[in-house]
Amino acid sequence: MTNRSDIPPAHTIKRMDPPPPSVRPTVAMLQGDIDSGLTGDKNPMFDPSGAPLGTDDEAADTPPTPFRIALARYHETVERWIGGNWAPDPAHDKWEGLPVGFVGFIVAVGLILAVGIWMVRVSSSGA
Repeated sequence: MTNRSDIPPAHTIKRMDPPPPSVRPTVAMLQGDIDSGLTGDKNPMFDPSGAPLGTDDEAADTPPTPFRIALARYHETVERWIGGNWAPDPAHDKWEGLPVGFVGFIVAVGLILAVGIWMVRVSSSGA
């Protein structure tokens, strides 16, 4: 039987804090923005990945400059929320109209069937 102390802790369930602003940001800071939920495209949890962000650029010997990383951080965090560019979705606990429309459709079909059955019974009992 294994001892619980032998199992490493799972850090993927802990909330992530966003990285601080920096004059010379790194790709790890951009990943931290994403993992902290600051960009709005995922829940604020640590996301271990097989190939961390920026690995392919470094392998090609073309790592991104701090300016490009700062630009990416700006567009992912600030500009996304300006001008209504961000559309709410179910992953972010926002209300969606589709379930309400679907339930309304089911209720309408049920009412039509109930009225139709009632009319058939009334007409057959009077004849």
